[in-house]
Amino acid sequence: LAGFGNLMQDVLWCFSQVKGTIDIGVTEADIISTVEFNHTGELLATGDKGGRVVIFQREQESKNQPHRRGEYNVYSTFQSHEPEFDYLKSLEIEEKINKIRWLPQQNAAYFLLSTNDKTVKLWKVSERDKRPEGYNLKDEDGRLRDPSMITTLRVPVLRPMDLMVEATPRRVFANAHTYHINSISVNSDYETYMSADDLRINLWNFEITNQSFNIVDIKPANMEELTEVITAAEFHPHHCNTFVYSSSKGTIRLCDMRASALCDRHAKFFEEPEDPSNRSFFSEIISSISDVKFSHSGRYIMTRDYLTVKVWDLNMENRPVETYQVHDYLRSKLCSLYENDCIFDKFECVWNGSDSVIMTGSYNNFFRMFDRNTKRDVTLEASRENSKPRAILKPRKVCVGGKRRKDEISVDSLDFSKKILHTAWHPSENIIAVAATNNLYIFQDKVN
Repeated sequence: LAGFGNLMQDVLWCFSQVKGTIDIGVTEADIISTVEFNHTGELLATGDKGGRVVIFQREQESKNQPHRRGEYNVYSTFQSHEPEFDYLKSLEIEEKINKIRWLPQQNAAYFLLSTNDKTVKLWKVSERDKRPEGYNLKDEDGRLRDPSMITTLRVPVLRPMDLMVEATPRRVFANAHTYHINSISVNSDYETYMSADDLRINLWNFEITNQSFNIVDIKPANMEELTEVITAAEFHPHHCNTFVYSSSKGTIRLCDMRASALCDRHAKFFEEPEDPSNRSFFSEIISSISDVKFSHSGRYIMTRDYLTVKVWDLNMENRPVETYQVHDYLRSKLCSLYENDCIFDKFECVWNGSDSVIMTGSYNNFFRMFDRNTKRDVTLEASRENSKPRAILKPRKVCVGGKRRKDEISVDSLDFSKKILHTAWHPSENIIAVAATNNLYIFQDKVN
């Protein structure tokens, strides 16, 4: 990344996903719950707590301004999930979209997976700019004609029409999870994917909706003996037999599906010994891993816990090769963060396209970037007040104590209701998407 200070805002949307306008009142359903670029970066999908998926498409570069990169505009909006009720368990099932994963594009249509707590759906998003006319058995309004009135045969023709983007569900993968789904991951063979809940991971074939294969099951015979839960899982980007999953104990297990049908025995176990000097009442809570991501190269694993981001080498299990402090100044605030439940927030983390920069979110609408090569880091803020289109973002600093400088913000004045949990990085360019509650911000590096 050519200088974090050069990150500038290319497009700024502060939209409510209901109407697509600004300042119409925020509801719980408008809060963005996941953000994901497709494999080319031309499309960007967001899911929200209302069960909606909004897809943005990048406009083509203008001939008048070839140096200016295309902006992202709304391409399609559809309702992916609806609220349901499990009558057997007297349990409400939220419509909130937990994760979205794109499939590589094979033809003119796009395919993506979306999931709420219980059900995964495969959606096809396609364009239609022509309509057939001249049916023999139907009139122009689609009504069936009386066969006795048909005296001539016509050849139907395709007429141009306004472009229409259709989203249709092609598969519904349901009834396989007792607990809430927290992760889905598409395999590199593009024939299978996995879905993970708190205690189990299931392997699915895209063509089979009524059956899945259980590959991980950590549920104890006696639930009182339960000591950890699965928090995230992901397939290796190149090896279809390998995947990792993280736990609430701060451990990562790498599994090889060639070893056995049920991957109850891991191939590798990654865990960092705890520093006794940092031991506290909150140690177990803040060590829980909220996100795990393979690097694009497949050589490293990145994990995010409450205070840090860690990078692990697949060949070294005893400790991470890199540790980055995201907001270490919150150590003194853990008690109040526990009382307001913020300590249980699940922050995500992402790599840039070359695996050289890491990004993750924080509070007060701050997000952090760490350059693995130069070891530099920067804190930036996504907010309407200090972000204008085409304006350069200024780095922010948090003052822990003592005298506060003019450009610093005190740790006591941080707004913990404003948090950036979900971020995404364009697969090949320095374009990032940041979800701040109900607002989606898109930034890109400065174009000289």
